[in-house]
Amino acid sequence: MTALLLTAARLVGATGTGAEPVDVLVREGRIVTVGPGIDAPDAERVALDGRFLMPGLWDGHVHMGQWTAVSRRLDVSSARSAAEAAALVRARLDAGWDSSEILLGYGFRDALWPDAPSAELLAFGDVAVALVSGDVHTVWSNAALASRLGLADDAWWLNEQAAFDLNVRLSAADESTVDRWVADASLAAAARGVTGIVDLEMSGTVAAWGRRVSAGMRTLRVKAGVYPVDVDAVTAQGLRTGDPIPGAGDLATVAWFKLFTDGALNSRTAWCADPYPDGGGGYGLPTYSDAELLSAAHAGLAAGLVPTIHAIGDRAVTQALDTFEALAIPHDAPDRGRIEHAQLVLAHDAPRFAALGVRASVQPEHAMDDRDVADHHWAERTDRSFAYRTLLDAGATLELGSDAPVAPLDPWVTLAAAVTRSRDHREPWHPEQALPLGAALAASWGGVAGIEVGGHADLAVLDADPYAVDPDALRTMPVHATLVDGVFTHGA
Repeated sequence: MTALLLTAARLVGATGTGAEPVDVLVREGRIVTVGPGIDAPDAERVALDGRFLMPGLWDGHVHMGQWTAVSRRLDVSSARSAAEAAALVRARLDAGWDSSEILLGYGFRDALWPDAPSAELLAFGDVAVALVSGDVHTVWSNAALASRLGLADDAWWLNEQAAFDLNVRLSAADESTVDRWVADASLAAAARGVTGIVDLEMSGTVAAWGRRVSAGMRTLRVKAGVYPVDVDAVTAQGLRTGDPIPGAGDLATVAWFKLFTDGALNSRTAWCADPYPDGGGGYGLPTYSDAELLSAAHAGLAAGLVPTIHAIGDRAVTQALDTFEALAIPHDAPDRGRIEHAQLVLAHDAPRFAALGVRASVQPEHAMDDRDVADHHWAERTDRSFAYRTLLDAGATLELGSDAPVAPLDPWVTLAAAVTRSRDHREPWHPEQALPLGAALAASWGGVAGIEVGGHADLAVLDADPYAVDPDALRTMPVHATLVDGVFTHGA
């Protein structure tokens, strides 16, 4: 690996004399010197001409396989009713469709629809149809799909684990095809300044990334999550959270042990302390009892896998925090776990994240997708919904992500949502919960504080200063180049 000298770079966030252009010398994938006028005759020189340099961006929550599949599905996200969703399916069939193929759609959000979905609405002769909700927690299908896949006649509307299991079947493709799709998606992510992802795909993620990196896919640094279905296979290799995946060097490591406490807001399965206004006073759907969740988390931790717990409703967040408190992970442990989503948090629970050392893995674009649904289903509680500033001010460590395919794998979209609390020229929603840009960037840099000597040369080169653009323009921030381990993955 040759040395690389990036010249005349302006460091994002630098002020005063620190705003002057500097050179950055990289050797063996590490930053070794930062300063003006570096002399390195053996290094390849790349002139940045005053462009802006910062650590590469991480997406802290991705389902990579599902993200790659979404672009190959019918987009029904524009549907404002069940009838409109069915009409989009009809239009696709009218444009020509091989009836031997399952028609897969993605993106519907039914929480505010005026009409009810049914299997009959998707009845189109022998064509098997399955539509996956925008939050991936529901699958709506028809009788033809049930017949083809051997499902029960009443399985046309599935939530939570049953929906996840069916989606895995619907998304199935051979390894080489999925790896090719993932390679394409990784290049697209690199074009947006992404240098790392946390991949929480629901099965086989550790093995998949070992295979991909071994075969030469080096576009991204990856933390690969582990679900209960794969614990035995991972621990049989002696792997623990933070360990390099065999064959991947230090580009791919084992991440957290993923558990669920509840469902999702749009599916009205997020587990809440107060009832939903519709649906007979239901509180959502807990996945485990308190004792069961603690037992599962204990088992993972005993195997060396630190938990990360999906919790969206406020009751679910309390259960997750209670579980971490009972686990009593030592304060000096390198990793004390995460909570995924934390979309509704009771006021007294916000400080517990910092007290327990549990990071909050949050997805700001979800607030833009769900603001109207939250206003209806979490009425009078939205002051503590997607409450990122509250968590930050309480001392929590935030990690930003997309939950792709629920939102795009584009950290600039994520950053814009975090900073503006707005999209599509709407008034900001609970602007008091917006994050300062500096805090949002820090939560997107994968745990580094800036361009650090000794750190990995995972870098993003920008054509504009994010501190100088209109915050709404962050969504389309121009990225000039991206490097992982000192190698250009985008631009040059």
